[in-house]
Amino acid sequence: MTVETSVPGGLRIGALSKRAGVSEHVLRAWESRYGLLSPTRSSGGFRLYSETDVRRVQRMRAYLADGLSAAEAARAVLAEPAAAAPPPQDPVVVRLAETNGPVSLRSALDLLDERAAHVVLDQLFGALTVEAVIRDVLIPYLHELGDRWSRGDVTVGQEHFASNVIRSRLAALSPGWGGGRGPQVLLACPPGELHDIALLSFGLVLRRSGWRVVFLGADSPTGDIERTADALEPDLVMLAASDASRFDAIRPELVRLAQSRPVALAGPGASAELAAAVGAQYVDDDPVTAAERLEESR
Repeated sequence: MTVETSVPGGLRIGALSKRAGVSEHVLRAWESRYGLLSPTRSSGGFRLYSETDVRRVQRMRAYLADGLSAAEAARAVLAEPAAAAPPPQDPVVVRLAETNGPVSLRSALDLLDERAAHVVLDQLFGALTVEAVIRDVLIPYLHELGDRWSRGDVTVGQEHFASNVIRSRLAALSPGWGGGRGPQVLLACPPGELHDIALLSFGLVLRRSGWRVVFLGADSPTGDIERTADALEPDLVMLAASDASRFDAIRPELVRLAQSRPVALAGPGASAELAAAVGAQYVDDDPVTAAERLEESR
């Protein structure tokens, strides 16, 4: 894993991304579209960002969480009086979390040691943003766990234990995610689909950008999904599945759902061909990137 930290004179964009929990792509968009950031240039021509830029990104995220659009949030940040910069995060702590965290988490979960796993997660969430932990640690770990399970390197019990620990930790971050003033998204897995951690992660990132999240979760009957969508009229319905058969079994319902509102399909079970056939949007990014791209399009 590449570790990018601060350099004399400021932060490279990768370090700013890790500090603020916003992808480099979005940071560049905020800089070019709204003038949110004011980098200097290193002797080698690299953009360097200051603690003031860190604060501006953090304030931008706070306004987004209150339901403002990106343009409105940027104007509000730029109108704020100058404030003291936040204390810089210790790069050694960040580096240790990035390099040792994934290995320590895997070891604890393989040993079915819940206490040790939560200690590692505490360290990760203390040093990195929620987005960085999800994108750079948890999602890669879960993909690797699935591969190891398919090879027989871990047992079903170990896979279930690890998934439940991670899911419970992410779920603990979700209280109140239906509040706010931003757009509303309805998240669900189709009937028979039990893997909802990626969908949960997607919802967490959207909520931190101001979206209101309604989470139905795993194994949701299509009738319930449709009735909830009819009642709430959300701005987006996102369905995720790890197996294409879950979507194939409900194609008529997907077509009907997509005729009345925006629908997106995600997960290994989704495909561009399926999405086009039912009139939905195909999402093939990781949960954090997908949420950031959706927020950027507001």
